[in-house]
Amino acid sequence: MPELPEVEVVRRGLARWVAERTVAEVEVRHPRAVRRHLAGAEDFARRLVGERIGVPQRRGKYLWLPLHGPEPTGSDTAVLAHLGMSGQLLVQPHAAPDEKHLRLRVRFADPTDTELRFVDQRTFGGLSLHDTTADGLPDVIAHIARDPLDPLFDDAAFRTALRRRRTTVKRALLDQSLISGVGNIYADEALWRTKLHYDRPTATLTAPRTTELLGHVRDVMNAALAVGGTSFDSLYVNVNGESGYFDRSLDAYGREGLPCRRCGTPVARRAWMNRSSYYCPRCQRPPRTTG
Repeated sequence: MPELPEVEVVRRGLARWVAERTVAEVEVRHPRAVRRHLAGAEDFARRLVGERIGVPQRRGKYLWLPLHGPEPTGSDTAVLAHLGMSGQLLVQPHAAPDEKHLRLRVRFADPTDTELRFVDQRTFGGLSLHDTTADGLPDVIAHIARDPLDPLFDDAAFRTALRRRRTTVKRALLDQSLISGVGNIYADEALWRTKLHYDRPTATLTAPRTTELLGHVRDVMNAALAVGGTSFDSLYVNVNGESGYFDRSLDAYGREGLPCRRCGTPVARRAWMNRSSYYCPRCQRPPRTTG
């Protein structure tokens, strides 16, 4: 699933090509593309026509398009995009051939010859309309914490919450109610940079250590953003269909058996919560067990 850098790359592309355009036509080509819109495909399409799309927004891994149009939706509604494992929001010329897994098309009421397409090979993603809170968030994600690249992210509150949680550091990084946008890839990368084992209890982290970890989380995400995110296959692309290439710069994730870039010890991989954790056995020593 795309993490914060990949979603932010898509958001920036949408801000350039879709913001301030008015919807003229919506074609839902597969019902699963709008299955989270409980009123159904026809209602989704009808309510979207005539709306003007505002500047796309993001919190963590969640992306949405604010709507500014006629009542009853007006500015209190947004299209929430779930990219899932393979969802792509592409801006394509009208004349471009339809993608094999095209699920939904949005055309606009202006002379520009581009349209917005939602393509999803595995159909785990989708679009849905939601009311927004006073803060402008779709109501279904109001519980999601701010992400570490948000200027309003509270470092001190995060440090306090981390020490109070009876959990381990990687679990905490993936807890979207505590800090959003960090997924498996960037958690492993930040932990490698901080020399922390993924099973380190959060209660043992000092304030300076937590500050260091947050700094590395931000650094690795900003580095990924600079090169378009991480693409291991063709399923993650930006709105122009281009892949990111931060995978070439990864220090831990996906490098099982390769030498640690710091000490030369082969990187290890362990099964972890239906995922994998990659770490250096020497630089990131596991916590001592008691009893």
